[in-house]
Amino acid sequence: MTDLLRLFDSHCHVDFSHFDEDRDAMFERMAAEGVEGCVVVGVDFDHIDTLKVLAEARENVWFSVGIHPNHEVELEPTVEQLCQLADHPRCVAIGETGMDFFRHHVDPALQESRFRTHIRAAKLLNKPVIVHNRDADADTMRILREENISECGGIMHCFSADQATADAAVELGMSISFSGNVTFKRNDELRGVAASVPADLLLVETDSPYLAPMPFRGKRNEPAYVKHVAACIADVRGVSLAELAAQTTRNTRALFSI
Repeated sequence: MTDLLRLFDSHCHVDFSHFDEDRDAMFERMAAEGVEGCVVVGVDFDHIDTLKVLAEARENVWFSVGIHPNHEVELEPTVEQLCQLADHPRCVAIGETGMDFFRHHVDPALQESRFRTHIRAAKLLNKPVIVHNRDADADTMRILREENISECGGIMHCFSADQATADAAVELGMSISFSGNVTFKRNDELRGVAASVPADLLLVETDSPYLAPMPFRGKRNEPAYVKHVAACIADVRGVSLAELAAQTTRNTRALFSI
């Protein structure tokens, strides 16, 4: 057990089938690295029961409810549906939701409508919104402004955009969460963004099973590896890993009211 570190994985998908063979062992490794909690993030309505079971079975697991911007559904979610599904003591956020122009599985206009629906539900519930933004910086920020995201708050999850987008998000009071991609050798610009985010708005995540940090790049990611994300950011910010870990854990618990 790591005694000095207090880490929190603010965004993961350990309900996915990637972990079916060793989920219990994965949680043991997570605890052994000092990761005291994780938020398992919803991407569709089909797996909500699985999310609830995971969260109800473990004191260190919470979840969110949402439909990923590029997840195709027969019927679009309503504000009422989201509010009903999120009515659970272990549900701490709405999302992930947002805009994704990297893969056009879902029409951008439909993505925007879905995004706005999630934000409106979050404001009714007073829960933060987990925002997915890929190659859609201008539209994502426009919608966040128009929907007054500051009324409920939110997280720019797995941040990969530029400094201007980070600055705009910070101006709206958004938290900025970094994943394993911040450790990749060619991502000096992203590390510069990570160095600039106000300490009280900084989060770390794995987005597991995706985006494993160095030195595990290319392998399945898991919450135990969030330490490597924190270590990279601590280095560029000139603080100790223990300090960075404690700060981001406090931030996560405060944002999600955990």
